[in-house]
Amino acid sequence: MVLKRKFYNRDTLQTAQDLLGCFLVRKIGRKTIRAMITDVEAYAGEDDLASHASKGRTPRTEMMYGQAGHSYIYLVYGMHNVMNIVTEKKDFPAAVMLRGVKIENVDYKKTDGPGKLCKVLEIDRQLNGCNLTKGEKLWIEKGEKIKKENIKTGRRIGIDYARHCKHYLWRFYF
Repeated sequence: MVLKRKFYNRDTLQTAQDLLGCFLVRKIGRKTIRAMITDVEAYAGEDDLASHASKGRTPRTEMMYGQAGHSYIYLVYGMHNVMNIVTEKKDFPAAVMLRGVKIENVDYKKTDGPGKLCKVLEIDRQLNGCNLTKGEKLWIEKGEKIKKENIKTGRRIGIDYARHCKHYLWRFYF
């Protein structure tokens, strides 16, 4: 079952945790790949110094201010695509970054990072702004509910520049 907008249009930290165990589904031609989400990071508001939105509304971050349930995909280091899912209400910049997925018959070392999973699933900036609630080229389906006691928390990765925000335990994984 494709997740509805209501799932995304709520608190980012809760949505991030609830995405664990769900399936990111990518349709490429006649092939459909289902990837269980295992690792995510939350980014919420302009006050979150680790968020792209900390510098305000720009052409790059415009998607974060949009309607919940859309993809926000950007390029890092000029070579790696990274997929985020926009959350919360319109005009409040918040998103959940996908850090890792598990795909049947694919070595987890190929999908245990945001750039790696995008490469394997052929997710690039052409899918930026994709409505994930439609079930067309890219969407998320309900998966298995991960028990709260099985969810681990940690600091987000690669954000040492974010002053006090680098200490937020906004990474969730199992």
